Amino acid sequence: MTTQTTQMSQATEEFADRLLRSALGTFEVLSVHLGDRLGWYRALAGHGPATAAELTARAGGHERYAREWLEQQAACGILTVGRDGRFALPQGAAEVLTDGSSLAYLAPLARALAGAATQMPALVEAYRDGGGVGWAAFGADMREAQADMNRPWYEHVLPDALAGVADLDAVLRRPGARIADVGCGGGWSTIALAKAYPRAVVEGVDVDAPSVELAVRNAREAGAEVAFHHGDARALAENAYDAVFAFECIHDMPRPVETLAEVRRALRPDGTVIVMDEATAGSFTAPADETERLLYGFSLLICLPDGMSHQPSAGTGTVMRPATLRRYAVDAGFRDIEILPISDFGFWRFYRLLP
Repeated sequence: MTTQTTQMSQATEEFADRLLRSALGTFEVLSVHLGDRLGWYRALAGHGPATAAELTARAGGHERYAREWLEQQAACGILTVGRDGRFALPQGAAEVLTDGSSLAYLAPLARALAGAATQMPALVEAYRDGGGVGWAAFGADMREAQADMNRPWYEHVLPDALAGVADLDAVLRRPGARIADVGCGGGWSTIALAKAYPRAVVEGVDVDAPSVELAVRNAREAGAEVAFHHGDARALAENAYDAVFAFECIHDMPRPVETLAEVRRALRPDGTVIVMDEATAGSFTAPADETERLLYGFSLLICLPDGMSHQPSAGTGTVMRPATLRRYAVDAGFRDIEILPISDFGFWRFYRLLP
């Protein structure tokens, strides 16, 4: 009895310690969101160490809150503090928190989680009654977070990744090739395609009107010639496209089979369809690795509730395994799928849908 009690007490203590560590991480993530949105990290990165008074003079905000935030950031090891009482942002942390062109840029991750946290009451109700929380409800934090976090991968890695698949690259390089980007979000994938293949005609389509507006602004600022449309795959012209892409969006769609069928309708006879989605494990295992745990987190709080907000829904969620996409593709009229030889592309995997 004593041994059992000791074992139970140890297990209880270990799990309590795990939950406490998770709470500390949650506080840190939300504090990162504050520093990101207030511009305090960028002020420290751009102008050097500061006191609370100096920081708020540079970037705005309330001095008393700034002092608490600075102390908390130093207490958890994100900032350092000098003998003069000024707080500094180390170079490694500065890249992760402020460099929007870096593949290590993760400030948008905090932004996304903060956006999800604001919807917790609605998420509880959705889990109770089978409803959902639509993408629009998560607001600008979520919309901008997804666009900003994916942008470096599209700008710096996608062109070479596509060029490395010779037959796909040849299709995209056809003079006057017509390319569509379904579920384009903030448009960075579409912009990257247009810049990588300047002789192509590239357009993006998304069901979220604010995302389309964001994409238009991004394209204008990037100097890219891209046409964006508010709508879904039904907006695509029939038998008109050499290639259709769907970047990290099929798992969000309530009716993915219908979407893929519309994409198939829009293809030219020798056209190709490329889906980039999460690089999930082939099957469910528990316990899982960190990537799988991250994907389930996104699914619980964001992607599954978004997909379930439009009924009827396939209810796919973020953890869309290859077998699930294959089933959707076959039901939409494709013969099969293949995984493209593109590796080291973040948390994502590239598929080609075979006619």
